[in-house]
Amino acid sequence: MNTENVVKHLRVLWRTDRIIADIRLRHLLTGLGLRTFAALIAAFGLLMLELSAYFALVQIWSAVAAAAALGTINFVIAGLLFFVAGRPPSGRDIELANEIHGASIEALQLEARALQAEVSGAVHHPLSTVVPVLVPLIAVLVKNLRRTAKASASANSAEARP
Repeated sequence: MNTENVVKHLRVLWRTDRIIADIRLRHLLTGLGLRTFAALIAAFGLLMLELSAYFALVQIWSAVAAAAALGTINFVIAGLLFFVAGRPPSGRDIELANEIHGASIEALQLEARALQAEVSGAVHHPLSTVVPVLVPLIAVLVKNLRRTAKASASANSAEARP
């Protein structure tokens, strides 16, 4: 496991998540703006159409039938506008960001599996992880024992000479 790779993959994952969130936020704001604009147009435009259609229909039908027909038409138009504003985002931006996001997740999973293999290998074969540390330690210990043996031998010979 390489920590630089993990950091790199986490950085890419963070950036793609920000891009995806930005794209979705822009789409949400655009949809909200379209809905608001549609409501404004509906309020002013339909008021005038309602008035003119009502006066025209009152001459043909009764006042109640004319008002009911215009109300039904208003609901149909409002439903169409909400349908258009609620469409999912289309474009290569979101597809590319989702693809990079998936690749980053896969790379992090590979790094996690490598770490798991290292840990399980250390648990199953503890000497394989301890040997690289023990060999230099044993060498230093043997060197120190030789020095103390030489020092004690020279001290014993110095005491025996009197």
